[in-house]
Amino acid sequence: MNNTPNPKQQQLEGARVDNGKGYLTTQQGVRIDHTDDALTAGERGPTLLEDFHAREKVTHFDHERIPERVVHARGAGAYGYFEPYDDGLADFTAAKFLTTPGLRTPVFVRFSTVAGSRGSADTVRDVRGFATKFYTEQGNYDLVGNNFPVFFIQDGIKFPDFVHAVKPEPHNEIPQAASAHNTLWDFVSLQPETLHAIMWLMSDRALPRSYRMMQGFGVHTFRLVNASGQGVFVKFHWKPLLGVHSLIWEECQQIAGKDPDFNRRDLWEAIEAGHYPEWELGVQLIPESDEFDFPFDLLDATKIVPEERVPVLPVGRMVLDRNPDNFFAETEQVAFHTANLVPGIDFTNDPLLQFRNFSYLDTQLIRLGGPNFAHLPVNRPIADVRNNQRDGYSQHTIAQGPTSYYKNTLGGGCPALADEDVFRHYTERVDGHKIRRRAESFKDYYSQPRLFWDSMSAVEAEHIVAAFAFELGKVGPETGIRPRVVEQLNLIDHDLAARVAAKLGLTAPAEVSIDVRHAPSPALSQLNAVPHTIDTRRIAVLAAGGVDVRGIERAAAALRRLGATVDIISTVGGGTVWCDTGHELAVDLGINTTSSALYDAVLVPGGAESVEQLTQDGSMIHFVSEAYKHLKPIAAFGAGIDVLQAAGVRTRVANGSGAVSDDGVITSRTSGDDLDDAFIGALVGAVERHRVWDRVTDMIPA
Repeated sequence: MNNTPNPKQQQLEGARVDNGKGYLTTQQGVRIDHTDDALTAGERGPTLLEDFHAREKVTHFDHERIPERVVHARGAGAYGYFEPYDDGLADFTAAKFLTTPGLRTPVFVRFSTVAGSRGSADTVRDVRGFATKFYTEQGNYDLVGNNFPVFFIQDGIKFPDFVHAVKPEPHNEIPQAASAHNTLWDFVSLQPETLHAIMWLMSDRALPRSYRMMQGFGVHTFRLVNASGQGVFVKFHWKPLLGVHSLIWEECQQIAGKDPDFNRRDLWEAIEAGHYPEWELGVQLIPESDEFDFPFDLLDATKIVPEERVPVLPVGRMVLDRNPDNFFAETEQVAFHTANLVPGIDFTNDPLLQFRNFSYLDTQLIRLGGPNFAHLPVNRPIADVRNNQRDGYSQHTIAQGPTSYYKNTLGGGCPALADEDVFRHYTERVDGHKIRRRAESFKDYYSQPRLFWDSMSAVEAEHIVAAFAFELGKVGPETGIRPRVVEQLNLIDHDLAARVAAKLGLTAPAEVSIDVRHAPSPALSQLNAVPHTIDTRRIAVLAAGGVDVRGIERAAAALRRLGATVDIISTVGGGTVWCDTGHELAVDLGINTTSSALYDAVLVPGGAESVEQLTQDGSMIHFVSEAYKHLKPIAAFGAGIDVLQAAGVRTRVANGSGAVSDDGVITSRTSGDDLDDAFIGALVGAVERHRVWDRVTDMIPA
């Protein structure tokens, strides 16, 4: 190979100009003086296509990960249907799938993590994608949301900057799927608009127990449009039937090693078992006349509309009842796009949404091999498709006829323009100077993070403090980033900043006066979203040779009738263990292949010989201690109580045969066929509550 430099190339290199201070430029070397706001028609107007800097910046970002998605690379999907409750939205929208009672619209939903690659773990601290494709009779509609109702930035031009900051650092590609590193927190410390979403990221919302137990949000303020062309602002909410539950951080780290596919497996297995997950779709409707009645801007994607101010109106339910047949063909190739609209739903001038409308299509054009990705089965509408689009990579349609243009006579004028049930953009006046400037109404960065903090329970607040301490503890102390972040937290709440500073060994900043403090929003606390059900919860039963099988059968039958999954975990890695009746009991898992972090509760049955073996097995004792430390319900009957005591579990036992429930620890001296009904009832009640949040476990070494 000839490596001799081309003379013309040498000439160009010699003529290259150093811009001195390292100024930010376009790909063509044009210096840029502003990259925080896209060019708009007025401060709150639509983003302009002529913004060459913004388009170049986002286009390059869209194509940085090929063929893997730039963000949301790791995901899981399922098919199902959506059905409206009634026609209550008919006065507000022409979207038939929202207003036709009894109409079941097919859907495909993809859940995902955001920052990590396809090979990362499910249980990282991250936002979760919640994207729904409705295959409606009027065409495909995509509601592309997250499990947070807010985003990290206000204008899409900053999206490449934010994602670059949270992704692995470019010099060493470390860390994978983690936000606990220098560049993310450097960005946060300098961009206060990120703080509201950062509070959600540091909360338990970033650690979902299951995709099936996770809320979803449309994030942006959209617009519903009725048949008369009248509009109303709308925010979309998904609420899970199973309630909103999370893991705790220590569990997440263990599960990433024991079962990195934990959330994906959970969704798949639940659907295969017929435990179809269900969500309720709700909307917040805001009349256009009220657009400026809020202490924030409705077009600001870093803000919520508190449910106490505008209640969520339930409009329908979604059920996922079928797993994909092929992961690549369906879950990997599905293409969501915020601009996939149907009649009755339209955009607003949200500057982040405007860029998503450009960016999604741009990435899909190259990730899925060209402009015909809508022909893929998972993306194909059920509505009839007729257009004059031809050729290109992966063209599946064999078009007939001599014409591919409109208007024509050679093709009989087909396809013709429709005059009913068509999409018409909402009519609004747009005027303003071309400008790169954020509206003043976007510049309150602290009151809503403060609202979130003030709405947390004591245990949720403690988890947020611990999360900040962990994340910032991974940031180099020599960078000066830690104190900058703490100073930003101080503008949210002094107690929050002081508690984080104490855990980092920093001096707490001086308290500052706070002008705006809203009343707490109970809807923001997960502890207010716990339904009374144990459906699909996982119960671990610890057993060895000589176990009380009748007691197990009695308890397991009651738990399974209520929809729980019961696994027998033994000292052996499979097969069976012998029972006190002389029969054999099938074992689901060996203790060496699982972890208490994968379960919602632990049950230790009696049987003197079984209990003796369990108490001599360090892994079994650790399993119980760890579950207790993670605030899970712990139950034991008969001789099984000895295992709890050996594990350091604080145990109170009745003198007689009655059941005792204390601090989420349920015990009974009864066993076998005589196992107390009250014992089973107390265990069910504890599992319904998810965890025992006020349990003191600092002394437990697990």
